[in-house]
Amino acid sequence: MKNTRHILLKARRQIIGDRIGNNPSMFRGEGYDFIELREYVSGDDTRHIDWNITAKMQRPFVKVFREERELSVVTVAMLNGSLHFGQERFKIDVLAEAVALIGYSALANGDLFTHINFSETLRDEVRGSKKRFAVAQSVEGIMDAELLHRRADYNGMATTLYRRLKRRSLIVVLGDFFEIPDLRLLAKKHEVVAIVVRDRFEEKPSPLGFSALIDPESGTLLEGDFNAKSVRKYYERVREHDAALFERFRKDGIRATKLYTDNSASVALRRLFEGRV
Repeated sequence: MKNTRHILLKARRQIIGDRIGNNPSMFRGEGYDFIELREYVSGDDTRHIDWNITAKMQRPFVKVFREERELSVVTVAMLNGSLHFGQERFKIDVLAEAVALIGYSALANGDLFTHINFSETLRDEVRGSKKRFAVAQSVEGIMDAELLHRRADYNGMATTLYRRLKRRSLIVVLGDFFEIPDLRLLAKKHEVVAIVVRDRFEEKPSPLGFSALIDPESGTLLEGDFNAKSVRKYYERVREHDAALFERFRKDGIRATKLYTDNSASVALRRLFEGRV
């Protein structure tokens, strides 16, 4: 409970600090309908420049948007046993902090915030709200969740949300993504963003010698000689997996980033939503 309060307080302070710095929301550019193109004038947001039209016309053109009244922001925490791992912080703590930051930023922008916890099936849901209590309830649900011997079914999540969410939303899926999900249909109906939460040691571990390890999802005991050669092979498999994962995200039109346990969650999220990743 103490860790939950710390996460919520830290996230609120960071969002308040951003607002004081005239940077009110990490979701700028979201929740807008495209209306037309017009020539660029001084003061226009350069991120809205249409570079294809600019190249054809040989002078800058920007996209004009009409702001929607309200953006629906949905965070989805993919909860499994491997989140109970980390050298400096557990991955579950970092994931919870990211949800708090997204939630508070959505509320600061006047948007509707919904949170869903998912493992093999939908575990629980904090229904859409504009109250801070919804963020606190979401983080508490994450931190209190039983993780051991649980696996995350990403494809099951995509199917469930495709049927369940009727209103077009910004869906932020958070998990360690040690499988490559099929989110194509969900990404056609909604805007989907993926945040891959990892610890650097699990991607590139040091040789451990002969060791006994327990799989936190299955509970299986793994024994073996984790020497330099076997660790190097494991590292290469992770690299190949992640290359395929991010290529799949790219093909499906899903923005994605990695958030490591030693990263600043607020910096990583702002870079992602401002289009710098």
